[in-house]
Amino acid sequence: MTVRTVDVLVVGAGPAGLAAATRLAAAGAGRVEVVEREQQAGGIPRHCCHGGFGLRDLQRPLSGPEYARRLVHDAVRSGARLRTGVTVTGWAGPRTLETVGPAGPETVSARAVVLATGARERPRSARLVPGTRPAGVLTTGELQQAVHLHDQWVGSRAVVVGAEPVAFSAVRTLRASGAETVAMVTEQPRTRVPSLRRPVPLLARTYVVELLGRRRLTGVRLRHEDGRTTTLGCDTIVFTGDWIPDHELARRGGIALDAGTRGPAVDTAFRTAEPGVFAAGNLLHGGERARVAAEEGSAAAEDVLRHLDGEPWPGPGLPVRVEAPLLWAVPNIVRPHGPRPVRFVLRPSTPLAPPRVLVSQDGRVLHRQQLLMPARPGRPLHLRAGRLDGLDPEGGPVLISL
Repeated sequence: MTVRTVDVLVVGAGPAGLAAATRLAAAGAGRVEVVEREQQAGGIPRHCCHGGFGLRDLQRPLSGPEYARRLVHDAVRSGARLRTGVTVTGWAGPRTLETVGPAGPETVSARAVVLATGARERPRSARLVPGTRPAGVLTTGELQQAVHLHDQWVGSRAVVVGAEPVAFSAVRTLRASGAETVAMVTEQPRTRVPSLRRPVPLLARTYVVELLGRRRLTGVRLRHEDGRTTTLGCDTIVFTGDWIPDHELARRGGIALDAGTRGPAVDTAFRTAEPGVFAAGNLLHGGERARVAAEEGSAAAEDVLRHLDGEPWPGPGLPVRVEAPLLWAVPNIVRPHGPRPVRFVLRPSTPLAPPRVLVSQDGRVLHRQQLLMPARPGRPLHLRAGRLDGLDPEGGPVLISL
């Protein structure tokens, strides 16, 4: 088995990993290597064939594939080494990873590791939807890859489960493939679902309770909130949204996870509990825009550089807690006089008018901010909390509440 040593090993070549690698290589961090299990680098934007990328971070409107190519170009040009088709299979020791790729297995040690493995949509199995196991059951990512990357036929009549922005992307992708969207199904009330540019039947307050068909999906059984049941004929169903951090590698390395996000617990410098191991991007929270993931990757690179320069790895820090209706917050740890957080990413459990957010410790208000946008379940709230001056190192947890 080949054994190599690099200065920084980045796991994952999506927006966060590529942005971190670009900044690190450009800053002279030494041998910066990115490993990616897919055959092409770029992450989810590779198969998001619509606009809305790059305007705020690259100052130009781009499609998803154009955005991915730009990030890859910048990383390679900065001097980072990209290796695709390489899967990390486990840990051989501190900051040492086992990989397997076209050249066979190898062990790579690094002075610092950046985990940027992203997030994935919960598939049918994780949502515990009963029924048979036919073909035609997809997530949005699988749908987009099949249509936009491999030009595959995905079906002719589809049901889309969900009503978040990614669900509308699924409808557009189905339309581009020539498939009809029979209905969008959501557990949310109709009033919380934005209107579509083209009419698609929307079944609100409705649940998928069974998949039908043997070799190919033939229909889905639905239950409405009032107890009625119906069956929709279809040959394709797309489960959208409901993101979960892709945390298997972190978990197998014994890195502490946050109970709310299920991603690695990190401080405002993207440091995990494992010395020399950082985490950034949608691995920390799932479901954020590519721009946000890239910003976090770039910010994490600055903290990696300080680590390479000899900055000591800090102690436990103060945990960040949230109060209902908030579900969780990222970062999960703060420190007196620690680095300024890029932002706090929050998730609410219920719809809210533009909320006023308080950050406090032991009853003392450290920061307050009136947000401008209403809150919805599954959608992020971003809080810029500055340096949180006034943190007591001997005090209790930091509480974020509304």
